[in-house]
Amino acid sequence: MENQNPNAEEFLKGLWKENPVFVAVLGMCPALAVSNTAINSLAMGLATSFVLLCSSILVASLKSIIPKQVRITTYIIIIATFVTVVDFALAAFSPAIHKELGAFIALIVVNCLILGRQEAFASKHSVGLSILDALGMGIGFTFAMLCIGIPREILGSGSIFNISLFGSNFEPWVVMILPPGGFFMLGFLLLGFNWFTKKKKARINYG
Repeated sequence: MENQNPNAEEFLKGLWKENPVFVAVLGMCPALAVSNTAINSLAMGLATSFVLLCSSILVASLKSIIPKQVRITTYIIIIATFVTVVDFALAAFSPAIHKELGAFIALIVVNCLILGRQEAFASKHSVGLSILDALGMGIGFTFAMLCIGIPREILGSGSIFNISLFGSNFEPWVVMILPPGGFFMLGFLLLGFNWFTKKKKARINYG
């Protein structure tokens, strides 16, 4: 059936159909490195979403005056500007989270998700559609980060958002808050996501 609401489609595609982590497999560095707790996952997701949204608005607004020969350099400068804003804001208002995320805040500049959306979408579409695309992709990325971070914190620390769930008798799976835990959880989630997607397609084809 033909989609009657293209604006909704642009927003919703980043949540599931084109999820940046589970489908496009972008932003793997923060998805694996800082997703050891739910709060770190949420903070990185929101920071990335902010940079993506602001960059998309600016690129879509200036696309007609940005020379093609220097467009990538221009996009990186725009992205780096908003990353600096996020870096200073976190340092000022939440030093603990800023310390936890560390150098990975600065690495948002080279996140393939953000640069890719500027080149593939914002530079070719209106400001309105670019906002919807950025919001959908940003929320989809944050959702994926939480899907990784929440189970890792529960299994690795027995808590969620630093709230203890199981008491002092819980024996944590320490591996889950270490780097290998990120690979394990991402692998399980990709397996589940792909299984569900294939099952859904098969039901549509044969239903």
